[in-house]
Amino acid sequence: MLGRQLQLFQLARLYRTVGMLLRGGMPAVTAFDMSAGLLSPALKPSLAHAAQAVREGKSIAASLERFDLTTPVAARMLRVGERSGNMGEMMERIASFYDDELARTVDLLARVIEPALMTLVGIVVGIIVVLMYFPIFELAGSIR
Repeated sequence: MLGRQLQLFQLARLYRTVGMLLRGGMPAVTAFDMSAGLLSPALKPSLAHAAQAVREGKSIAASLERFDLTTPVAARMLRVGERSGNMGEMMERIASFYDDELARTVDLLARVIEPALMTLVGIVVGIIVVLMYFPIFELAGSIR
């Protein structure tokens, strides 16, 4: 689960950067090449293959989907962006969608981890209190 969320984080950065570059008038292949540094070494070859497929004339949506650089929802949004001619704007919307998904995951993890941490802190404090009073109880027991 963590690996998938890290991949979504990287894809969100990629889509946001490529979207801004496309909206600025840069060609898609150049935008992919410039944005390759945002990805981890594991995803860089996939982006290079996708950029090569776009150079060969394949659609951006099909290329990114083929090399696992998208989710099913994002692939549909990319197809819509290609048909409408608003690829830059659509990529930025996909990045926002990914950011929202990551925020929901972080919120869920915080809700799960917070009670566990509170329990752990309570146990540690309880152990410290018992360890502090233990010598006093031994001393009281030896006075009799």
